[in-house]
Amino acid sequence: MSNLNRRTFLQAGLGVGGLMLSSGLTRAWAQQGDPIKIGLIIPLTGATSQFGATMGQAAKIAETEINGAGGVRGRPVQIVIEDDQSNPEAAVRAAHKLIDVDKVVSIGGSYASAVTSAIAPLCWEGKTALLTSSGADSITKLPHQGYIFRTSPTVTLQGTSVGKYAVELGGKKMFFLGPQTPFAQSYIDIISAIFEAAGGSGSGLIYEDKKSSYRSEVDQALKESPDVIVLGGYVPDTSVVLKDLYRAGYAGKKLGFSFGINDALTKAVPAEVSEGAYSLIPSAAENSEAYKRLIGKMGRASLDSYSCQVYDHVVLTSLALARTNSGAVNGTAVRDNLRAISAGEGKRTDDAVDALKTVVAGGQVNYDGPSGPLEFADNGDVKGVFFRYEQVQDGKLSLRKVG
Repeated sequence: MSNLNRRTFLQAGLGVGGLMLSSGLTRAWAQQGDPIKIGLIIPLTGATSQFGATMGQAAKIAETEINGAGGVRGRPVQIVIEDDQSNPEAAVRAAHKLIDVDKVVSIGGSYASAVTSAIAPLCWEGKTALLTSSGADSITKLPHQGYIFRTSPTVTLQGTSVGKYAVELGGKKMFFLGPQTPFAQSYIDIISAIFEAAGGSGSGLIYEDKKSSYRSEVDQALKESPDVIVLGGYVPDTSVVLKDLYRAGYAGKKLGFSFGINDALTKAVPAEVSEGAYSLIPSAAENSEAYKRLIGKMGRASLDSYSCQVYDHVVLTSLALARTNSGAVNGTAVRDNLRAISAGEGKRTDDAVDALKTVVAGGQVNYDGPSGPLEFADNGDVKGVFFRYEQVQDGKLSLRKVG
């Protein structure tokens, strides 16, 4: 995020370090209890910051909707946002503040897998629910005692989808290039297995990130004569790799993921460098009324899945607390009630306000939000996911299909 955009974001009241309610809202709720604090750890700066600002904006809309409908158990919800700086160490500091100082009941956002892996133990040890948009399969294999809920597709699902699409595009020989992350080797294994099952082959190389050139890594990849290169990095290093592939004259297909090939990347490199590259993008429920309402309130023509997920993180936390019979307002109450408001035989709704009113009246709901279906497996993984397959054409991403 540029300094100007970051400053604008902070001045809009959506920034780092603990958002405060407006004075009018504070007075209105003064007699009804202190705010219920919901934490967000999102990337406002750094390599993964392309979604940070809209994540925060979507969360604030959810906060406004919940409070406009009466809040939770007679108390307003308050979003407290911390910038993870796309860095696990900064995320750990942010998590300590949210859990130990702000006393949040849950933490949402948590986009990069390295960030989520770093803060997850703090959450379950502090009995704080963690709702994450990260993909690494290892996250929900941790001994999290039920405190982790993932609303994004796993690396296995993403890698399988990219591998199958690459084969569908005619690929026979795949090479993966990506930095060291919690999911890099998994991507190599998953995608290579798909190519081998289709009669082809796959291999890969994991590189050190933050380099000014990856020409030696590109040359090593090209020695394998791949007709498909899968890019597993974030925007800064993917930009450099694509430039080196272009200079090397690589003419095969290039596929990546939404965290590396996105609108930010198309603006960061010359059009000819990214031209033809494909991207797999976890998709929001774009045909749902929930999605249409959210983009309308945000004044946008479309919205990424991750921001929709963060909106749902706030709503899910609020509905879970509204449902609890014990009267407890803490992370354990969120954990113990979240599945009951997002799956089952209750009234199916994609409207947060309608869902909250139903729960407060003692009814049962099955809430699905703008990010899509929100039924969770025993390990915390969401069961229903959608993908968009896009391609850079004339310097812009164009939709190829949704599946």
